[in-house]
Amino acid sequence: MSQANVFMNQGHSPQEAAREQAAEWFARVQDAPLSSEQQACFDAWLAQDPLHRDEYDQLGQLWQAADLLPRARLEALCVEDRVSTLPRRRFVQQALAASVLATAVGLGWFGWQQHNLNYHEHLQTGLGERRQVELPDGSHLEINGRTRLDVRFSAGQRDIRLEQGEVMFSVAHDSSRPFVVDAGHGTVTVTGTRFDVRRDPGQTRVAVEQGSVRVQGQGESKALLSAGLGAHIDASGAVAAPYKVDAAALTAWRSGKLVFTDASLAQVAEEVSRYREQPLKVAPKVAALRLSSTFRIDDTDALLRALPSILPVTVVAHADGSHEIISK
Repeated sequence: MSQANVFMNQGHSPQEAAREQAAEWFARVQDAPLSSEQQACFDAWLAQDPLHRDEYDQLGQLWQAADLLPRARLEALCVEDRVSTLPRRRFVQQALAASVLATAVGLGWFGWQQHNLNYHEHLQTGLGERRQVELPDGSHLEINGRTRLDVRFSAGQRDIRLEQGEVMFSVAHDSSRPFVVDAGHGTVTVTGTRFDVRRDPGQTRVAVEQGSVRVQGQGESKALLSAGLGAHIDASGAVAAPYKVDAAALTAWRSGKLVFTDASLAQVAEEVSRYREQPLKVAPKVAALRLSSTFRIDDTDALLRALPSILPVTVVAHADGSHEIISK
C-alpha cells in the first residue's frame, strides 16, 4: 500500500496526507543527501500531484522564515515522543519533521500561507485622500489621492496592477518572490527597495529613493534605476534613459506638500489639477513662466491666491468651477 493510501486510510484528507508526506520528505532531504533510489522516489512523489510540490515548497519557505533551532535542540524536542530509541538517521528525520510541523502550528502556518502567499485586495483613494497600507509580506504602501490599484500575491510572485494615480512602495526583500508593478505602459520589478510610481494617462513615471529597480517597457526598451534616478515610460511603451531626480521633492505629497523647483506654469497647473475637483488651466502665453515654491496639497486655493504676487499673471474663475491662469 502506498504512503498516500496509508494516510488516507487513517482518515486524513488529501491535503493533510500531502502535508505529512511533505514533512517526511523534507526531513530526509535536510538530514542527508538522498541516494539515487531515494531521489527517484522523491521525484516521482513530487510529480504525482501538484499538491505535493506546493506543500513541500511551503515547508521550505517556512523553514527559512522560522529560523529553526539547531539540530541538537531539535533532537531534544522529540525525546518525549518516544523516538529516542530509533536509529540516529530515522531519529533526526522524525525530529526535523516534528519541529517543522510544530513550528507551522505555532506560527499559524495554514492561515499565514493563505494570507501571505495567496492574497488579493483592491485599493482606492478619493480626491485629497492619502492612505498607508501594510501588506502581508511586510511591504508598505503610501497611496496618493485619486489612485486605484490591485494587489495579488501568490507563492511565486507579488503583483501590483496600478490602474491610475501614484504610490510610494517600500518593498520587503524576498528574492524568491519578485515584486512587480504593472502600470499599463510597462512594469517595474524589484525584490526589496523604496520607489515611487505615478501613472498618468500619457505616461508612467518611476523615481527610486533607495535600492534599485528594473523598468521594462515594450520589446527591448528598458532601464535599470538606482537611488536618485528616475525614468518614464511613454504611451507607446518606450522607456526614457535614466535621469537624476529629487525623490524627496517628487514624493513631498506624502507629507501633504507640493514642491515646485523651477517648474513651468504648465507643469504646475497639471500637478495642482490632481488635487482639485476641476482642472486648473493655463493660457499658452504664460505656460512657460517658471515657479519655485512650496504649497499645501489640501489648500491649493492658497496657491491661486499667491500666484499674482509671484508672477505677472492673474487667475480667472469660470462658471463651471474651473480656474485659468492668464497674463496680467
